[in-house]
Amino acid sequence: MIEVVEVIFGLLLAVAALALLARKLKIPYPILLVVGGLLLGLIPGLPRVKLDPEVVFLFFLPPLLYPAALFTSWRDFHANLRPISLLAVGLVLFTTVLVGLLAHYLIPGLPLAAGFVLGAIVSPPDAIAATSIAQRLNVPRRIVTILEGESLVNDASALVAYRFAVAALVTGAFSLPQATLRFFIVGLGGILIGLAVGWLAAQVHQRLNDPPIQITVSILTPFAGYIASERLGVSGVLAVVTSGLFLGWRMPELMDSQTRLQSGPVWEMIQFLLNGFIFILIGLQLPEVLASLPHDSVARLIYDAVIVSLAVILIRILWVFPATWLPRLLFRSIRERDPIPAWEHVTIVAWTGMRGVVSLAAAMALPLTLQNGAPFPGRPAILFLTFSVILATLVLQGLSLPAVIRWLRVEDDRSAEREECQARLKANEAALAQLNTIANTNSVPVEIVERVRIEYDDRIRQLEVCGSDDSEGQRGGLFSSEYEQLATQLLQVERKMILQLRNERVINDDVLRIIQRDIDLAEARLRQQEA
Repeated sequence: MIEVVEVIFGLLLAVAALALLARKLKIPYPILLVVGGLLLGLIPGLPRVKLDPEVVFLFFLPPLLYPAALFTSWRDFHANLRPISLLAVGLVLFTTVLVGLLAHYLIPGLPLAAGFVLGAIVSPPDAIAATSIAQRLNVPRRIVTILEGESLVNDASALVAYRFAVAALVTGAFSLPQATLRFFIVGLGGILIGLAVGWLAAQVHQRLNDPPIQITVSILTPFAGYIASERLGVSGVLAVVTSGLFLGWRMPELMDSQTRLQSGPVWEMIQFLLNGFIFILIGLQLPEVLASLPHDSVARLIYDAVIVSLAVILIRILWVFPATWLPRLLFRSIRERDPIPAWEHVTIVAWTGMRGVVSLAAAMALPLTLQNGAPFPGRPAILFLTFSVILATLVLQGLSLPAVIRWLRVEDDRSAEREECQARLKANEAALAQLNTIANTNSVPVEIVERVRIEYDDRIRQLEVCGSDDSEGQRGGLFSSEYEQLATQLLQVERKMILQLRNERVINDDVLRIIQRDIDLAEARLRQQEA
């Protein structure tokens, strides 16, 4: 027990140190965590940490997919459902088939069904890597929406294809019509269970007014959807994603301000810790992957790994450009509703295809033997090739993506910022109109009304500039940069004074924390405008 605690403590320390180093080096932390884990795995004498596929699918995948879906804009997701579906379903199946054929002809003695297993394993880009990298880049919001939407759904289609391929190989029987029908049943079943779980969770939240309990219910929701779906033989991933999208739309009216303020940091910490563990565990699996290989085939497998990794990258490029252009060229309605995007934007989507933990967990979950007792064909090679594809795509594409964006000269279109300014402006104008109504009733002292009116008038003036075309090319926001600097400086003075009063025993620690929280919230509001 003590050894397990020491290992977990060591991994947490490594995650924190590598994440801090990644921030200093200004590179996506998943990449550095994988490389760091890989180097740690090569150090002799350290305890070996094995990645359990069941733990990944049950304890890691649901709580990582759920908040990603919860904080996804349903409006943007629905508006981009066609490109998301083409990537999350079409590209996954396209990659499965092409990689399967390539592996079958590339690796001597590898059956075609085993090649399809490898293709299904490496077909889905990683949700965590895509989200963590895309959100940090200065790209148009639609690109981020498409990448995030793809990464939410593609795990489901890839895992279904993976299960069919494994079942066909293990049992020796496969029927394309039955598999196609089963594919749709598994997907639809997961969506229906996700809606049911989301609806039940919404009913619970609607009847509660207790932040700790509501946050607990929120944490348990993805597990409920995933376990129920897997028990019924349908897609647990789609159930988690569907419940997250459903509740993401309903939560703003179901939760009060206190619950929202407390739940945000909780989910942020859960995501960081689980992400850190996942990516460092990927790197730590190298010794086990190498140990499973026949020593006389390592050089040949390295060559195969290079070919398969390049193929995975090229297949995505070959799919994305035609899938973007052909529907618009063939159908006028699509072309008029959604004009052809700039080729630079399409290039970014084509180049963002990092693989991650789902691929590795699926490879490690492969059975050791077939139904007749024979060894699972090509299992060591599939495991090594999967690890190689993950490492190649994370390092090659992840590290080069910022340079590619700079080379393409793609910048944020500021659409989200303009929407924010307009929404804030309308909200403040509505509040000011209500203030005028209250003032006419004489139910509130005039001096209080005028004091509040001055604050709203100032905000509206700032927002009118923020949302106007004149603000293009400069950072908009609720506050001017001079205001932000001055307000931040004065908040620091407030913070030092209450600390001084506490140290002089004028106030106690409870009073300090109450005032400090108000100051922190005010500073957080300013920092949000700077982000």
